[in-house]
Amino acid sequence: MAALRMPRRNKGMRTRLGCLSHKSDSCSDFTAILPDKPNRALKRLSTEEATRWADSFDVLLSHKYGVAAFRAFLKTEFSEENLEFWLACEEFKKTRSTAKLVSKAHRIFEEFVDVQAPREVNIDFQTREATRKNMQEPSLTCFDQAQGKVHSLMEKDSYPRFLRSKMYLDLLSQSQRRLS
Repeated sequence: MAALRMPRRNKGMRTRLGCLSHKSDSCSDFTAILPDKPNRALKRLSTEEATRWADSFDVLLSHKYGVAAFRAFLKTEFSEENLEFWLACEEFKKTRSTAKLVSKAHRIFEEFVDVQAPREVNIDFQTREATRKNMQEPSLTCFDQAQGKVHSLMEKDSYPRFLRSKMYLDLLSQSQRRLS
């Protein structure tokens, strides 16, 4: 079997994937996971902004580079489906078309909530069943209970580990070095 070669333009993706294939405590090239152009993104990220991510989980989620950093961390822990579900719910709440609302709701449910979903989130039986019942007449709030449970799980579990991770500490260190 011939080895697959990635085109030259995917070198950045190989770097990102190489970084993410390591455990979260061993990844120090944080620039590889930032959105946009990594060097420009890192230059725009101030130490103050990155430090504020430790103020609260919601502060982290409100900053695009915070979300990118947290997503990269969750990938190293094989639990990025939680953040992806939370983000999908946030995007879903912006839906204005009733026709699109129903189809988006079913896609989200099948992708994240249903038992044996491809990216099944860790929620209790009662929450899963309440969400299943909400699918009979989807609304902008049909995922609120499940989204809240996932948010709470990330805030209490993954977020503290992220703040202690080498990945986050290296990002702070890199942004502080730029100032000196």
